[in-house]
Amino acid sequence: ASDNLQDEALLRYYAKEWDRYTTGANYINRLFTYLNRHWVKREKDEGRKGVYTVYTLALVQWKQNFFLHIQNKNQKLANAVLRLIENQRNGETIDVGLVKKVVDSFVSLGLDDSDSNKATFDVYKEHFETPFINATEKYYKHESESFLAENSISEYLKKAEERLKEEEDRVERYMNSITRKTLVGKCEAVLIREHAEAMWEDFQNLLDFDKDEDLQRMYALLARIPEGLEPLRKKFEEHVKKAGLAAVAKLTQAAGEGGAPAEVEPKAYVDALLEVHAKNQETVNRSFKGEAGFVASLDRACKDFVNKNAATGTSSTKSPELLAKHADALLRKNNKVGEDNDLEDALNKVMILFKYIEDKDVFQTFYTTKLSKRLIHGVSASDEAEASMIAKLKEACGFEYTNKLQRMFTDMSLSKDLTDNFKEKMAQTHDESELDISFSVMVLGTNFWPLTAPTDKFVIPKDILPTYERFTRYYGQKHQGRKLTWLWNYSKNELRTGYLKEKYILTCSSYQMAVLVQYNDHDTLSLDELLEATGISKEILVQVLGVLVKAKILINEEQDQYDLNPSYKSKKIRVNLNLPIKAEVKAESADVLKTVDEDRKYVIQATIVRVMKARKQMKNQQLIQEVIAQISQRFTPRVPDIKKAIDTLLEKEYIERVEGQRDLFNYVA
Repeated sequence: ASDNLQDEALLRYYAKEWDRYTTGANYINRLFTYLNRHWVKREKDEGRKGVYTVYTLALVQWKQNFFLHIQNKNQKLANAVLRLIENQRNGETIDVGLVKKVVDSFVSLGLDDSDSNKATFDVYKEHFETPFINATEKYYKHESESFLAENSISEYLKKAEERLKEEEDRVERYMNSITRKTLVGKCEAVLIREHAEAMWEDFQNLLDFDKDEDLQRMYALLARIPEGLEPLRKKFEEHVKKAGLAAVAKLTQAAGEGGAPAEVEPKAYVDALLEVHAKNQETVNRSFKGEAGFVASLDRACKDFVNKNAATGTSSTKSPELLAKHADALLRKNNKVGEDNDLEDALNKVMILFKYIEDKDVFQTFYTTKLSKRLIHGVSASDEAEASMIAKLKEACGFEYTNKLQRMFTDMSLSKDLTDNFKEKMAQTHDESELDISFSVMVLGTNFWPLTAPTDKFVIPKDILPTYERFTRYYGQKHQGRKLTWLWNYSKNELRTGYLKEKYILTCSSYQMAVLVQYNDHDTLSLDELLEATGISKEILVQVLGVLVKAKILINEEQDQYDLNPSYKSKKIRVNLNLPIKAEVKAESADVLKTVDEDRKYVIQATIVRVMKARKQMKNQQLIQEVIAQISQRFTPRVPDIKKAIDTLLEKEYIERVEGQRDLFNYVA
């Protein structure tokens, strides 16, 4: 009866007969339970072939007399199933239950001759799975090629995603689960691997136009095949690097003629870098699910453009300097940040870029210098913010990195106590009339504070000389053997005007104060007279006088002659004259970089000694590589500097060459 039937009609007939036959076989099987349990079992135990339980025997008969009869005619049954599946792929509705029933019968007919209770998938695989997989490959090969010829990659990504989901659903609905892996693997090969080149080529286009959904699809599809993501990671790294360099180049275009890097504002510079990082970090998290390979690509790209860009030129110290200056601006009282939470957020963003800075020692030295100024001048936004930033740096680089910073806070606290104790002592031993000057002092450890003592022979004005002498005596008695170096270039004073109708309070530097108190005894003074009276170097004094003339406290009508202005007026009662001097600002950057160079020499030498002490003997090249590996967290050491350090240590006899071998060293205990 089945010989004249085709396709769905054949399947319906087969399914109906299968149901009827297996139901009947089940009844008979139960009827002969005794036979199955005893005679069949005994015969099988004795190794007799071709003996089955009644139900299994029924299946054997079905397979030989009906199933193989149909299948041997050009796989008629399997092809009927495959045609229905193709119709479904083409969008037609099919009887899924019918397909499932027929496919399940293929599984039931898999019989193990050695153990009738054990099912095998031989029949299912041979008669259904293999032809199904081949048909799938052929179908999708044709469909994908013709679809791509007429549509964009974006459209193809949607199509491929839909098709893969359909095939996974197909397994769930009417196939055996063992087919899933083979089917999905074949679909991935045809739909993804064979068109991966086209996807890789279109990736840049999706990035440029921020096509987030398409990026997500492309990532999800290419993640399914080996090495599918690697070309994307490389392209993404290059994309981020270009974006970072372009953002900084845009900043520097306004200035910088003749190819020299333009001076950029620290805040604008940091904001430009952060904007590129934030945008691409979001892409990594959203489009690439935060995958480790893309995170690494983002980190490499950011490291590149943060350290070398149009603003830094060839210098490796510019980026850490600008970042430290930006952090300084954030941590000052007059910062433009609103709430404490906003400040904390801004500091976290500084740490994002700090992670990418190669020369962390340059940042550390600039940061220490700026912190010292904030603490000395009392302009920190808050102790909490300072402590928070130090904690972040400590977490990133360890205790040693922030040791100096923490000691600076300790010195500030001790100095406050010292000032209070000094005032108490003076109140006990002197009349109130003698203590007419309000005085506070900061005693700071030379090793922890990046402060340079003035080179000129500053003449201490007679107005403050008694206070200076009292404190020097007091400190000498309290801490014998300690030497005080007075840093007049950092000190701050307040003067009250007594010669004007309005009583102004002038906040000024010690150098400005030394100039102004000369006018207690004179109305006019020449540059030479002021040089002699104050002991300040000419270069600094000219700038100090320039600030006082600009503020109209002094008048400079004749060359090198300075008169006190008798009709000075200001809208504010408290006038701040203590502005930074250009020479000091310039010198600060030069001093910091000089300090960094000196520190690096010692760090390299100390690392070499530490390595040699542990290894006892090492070859030159191995030693250099080990030193680079250990130091590169702080800065990138240059090989000539390491060689120079090795020569220095050979001279100092910390290490020695092995006799007869130029490139082998021994540690000298």
